[in-house]
Amino acid sequence: MLNRKIGIDLGTCNSLVFIPGKGVILQEPSVVAVSMPDNKILAVGLAAKEMTGRTPENIKVYRPLRDGVIAEYRIAEAMLRYFIKKAGGSFRFFKPELMIGVAAGITSTERRAVIEAGIAGGARQVFLAKEPVLAAIGAGIPINSSSGHMIVDIGGGTSEVAVISLGGVVSFNSVRTAGDKIDTAIANYIKERHNLAIGTQTAEEIKIKIGTALSKEKENFLEIRGRDLISGLPRTVKISSNETAEAISEVVTEIIQAVKQVLRDTPPELSADIMDKGMILSGGGALLRNLDGLLAQATGVPCFVAEDPLLCVVKGTGIVLENLEVYKKSIMSKK
Repeated sequence: MLNRKIGIDLGTCNSLVFIPGKGVILQEPSVVAVSMPDNKILAVGLAAKEMTGRTPENIKVYRPLRDGVIAEYRIAEAMLRYFIKKAGGSFRFFKPELMIGVAAGITSTERRAVIEAGIAGGARQVFLAKEPVLAAIGAGIPINSSSGHMIVDIGGGTSEVAVISLGGVVSFNSVRTAGDKIDTAIANYIKERHNLAIGTQTAEEIKIKIGTALSKEKENFLEIRGRDLISGLPRTVKISSNETAEAISEVVTEIIQAVKQVLRDTPPELSADIMDKGMILSGGGALLRNLDGLLAQATGVPCFVAEDPLLCVVKGTGIVLENLEVYKKSIMSKK
């Protein structure tokens, strides 16, 4: 037990922590609140997210990851230290081995930043693995088989599409278009259509409660509050689900294009396998209503949402940690 292992899905929006034998022990927003005068960390995770858009000028709320990579190194290090400490319990005197899921398309410099932040945050050793592969493992896909499997992992900062066969990525595409861009598109639409300014948390609430990728005859509605751009006073408007479909159509089209590109780059034998089995959707973006239907409609390939799509990557880290020797050569790089 002295050689502790911790798996972390270090996401742009949310981070999850997995301990073999215990499962997912932590699921918190990737947000850190800092007191500017004394440069002190005030809150991490949910407590910090609740401060977003509500802080005085001496407190700043950071999201240390942007588009799937570390944008604020010192803040990311503090966040990793917090996760390691929370996961440590009574064994915190022994430095753990970390397995961190990273975007498949990140550069060597970005990889190094994640490894260094993990070591500085208190890890003994840091392994990195590509998120689409981890998502596939977590979704129960037999990645070491000789047939092709397609995974579409839509997170907060990136959407990653990969075809996996014999334990490796055969073709992949990564676009920095995902949940965050959907929130921004909704906020911009409401600003233009309703002359109402709303914050990112309200936009995210709209996406979660009534967001849909396809317009439907039966609409859902949600009342939201914001600031009127003409009078400057608070105002309430009612938004429909079909309006969200219109608002996010361009963002969703970018994700569809990424999927089509991977299908074009896939060898014919594996394409036949994918037509038989369909593609699997994972990540928080997979929870967007009717996205699976729209992807199937646009590509002609059946599309299924993974069980617990939010947990696929972190479950994958746990499975890899429990079978480190099996996966060490095929999917990981370490410092």
